[in-house]
Amino acid sequence: QVQLVESGGGLVQAGGSLRLSCAASGRTFSRYGMGWFRQVPGKEREFVASITSSGGTTLYSDSVKGRFTISRDNAKNTVYLQMNSLKPEDTAVYYCAATELFLPRSHGGYDYWGQGTQVTVSS
Repeated sequence: QVQLVESGGGLVQAGGSLRLSCAASGRTFSRYGMGWFRQVPGKEREFVASITSSGGTTLYSDSVKGRFTISRDNAKNTVYLQMNSLKPEDTAVYYCAATELFLPRSHGGYDYWGQGTQVTVSS
């Protein structure tokens, strides 16, 4: 089992920045690729970004590429999502997730999920 806890969400004005953190406990964090997803009510969970277990490869959705950066610190068992130039359409609950697969974009490819953190971007 891997337990994941997100933090860092909040309310920010358009154009601002937030950094989300996801702290992992349980099985060896460095074994797992990590992903960030987001979801708004009534819509499917949307892929945002992912990173391999070593941190050497990352993948982003087109909607966040160039604005968001995913990173990880295996010594701290933590993955981050730095979000810059935020837009109102980035408003969602953001989830982190762990996978043993290589950078899956589908939420079905992830085995463990956090409880989510709300990000609200005002215009």
